[in-house]
Amino acid sequence: MLNVLIADDEYLARETIKVLLSNESDIGNIYEAEDGNQALSLVSEFKPDVVFLDIEMPKISGIQVAKHVPPESVIIFATAYNEHAVEAFELNAIDYILKPYDDERFFKALERARAKITGEQQDDYAKLSEAIQQILYEQQKAYRERLVIRDPGRIRLIDVAQITFISGAGNYAEIHLDDGKHVLHRETLSTLEEQLNPQEFVRIHRSSIVRRSAISELRPNDKGDYSVILQSGEVLTLSRRNRVKLDELTN
Repeated sequence: MLNVLIADDEYLARETIKVLLSNESDIGNIYEAEDGNQALSLVSEFKPDVVFLDIEMPKISGIQVAKHVPPESVIIFATAYNEHAVEAFELNAIDYILKPYDDERFFKALERARAKITGEQQDDYAKLSEAIQQILYEQQKAYRERLVIRDPGRIRLIDVAQITFISGAGNYAEIHLDDGKHVLHRETLSTLEEQLNPQEFVRIHRSSIVRRSAISELRPNDKGDYSVILQSGEVLTLSRRNRVKLDELTN
């Protein structure tokens, strides 16, 4: 049985990994650490077979923790950052998964860990180089294909292709989906605007972003703005300040 340590300061990140491991028959004890100091203590006491390490943690970073992980343990870095990728592989990391990762990517990393532990996989620097290149490719994708929505007690992955429009207020955004449902997301519209492909989405108001293909009609109003009618029947506003985008919407 494989004993696992999950070291991440985000509770939901730890819970996600635990859920993914829950149906794996060869997983034994699962230990959790909220910061680098706890991780060091658990590594020393239990010597886990597999260590999932976040890099950005309070007190001591995952990179510092990795320097104290015994060589017989296998490290998988699970993080939102890629700048430490090369150093990570130098510290006995078998893989490096970028948040938000999908199930297939997670289990691919776990299989590599199993192969390393059982001796079926030796250090292969060509494969390590390939993995680093994959990390860089994933991080450098111009626009997001999925959004990570953190709800109390769970993490949801929303395909950008499902989004019809987004309305916002302050640090929150309400994401409206093509099935009529909507979810609340803690992120500003300006941040989301940078993450979405401008060929597919356009900011029409300080409080709304809309998918171009969801628009069915534009109606001019007396105040110089426009009503934007969506195929779903919902009505948004194209503000006067954004009238310059009218050509974009009609092309």
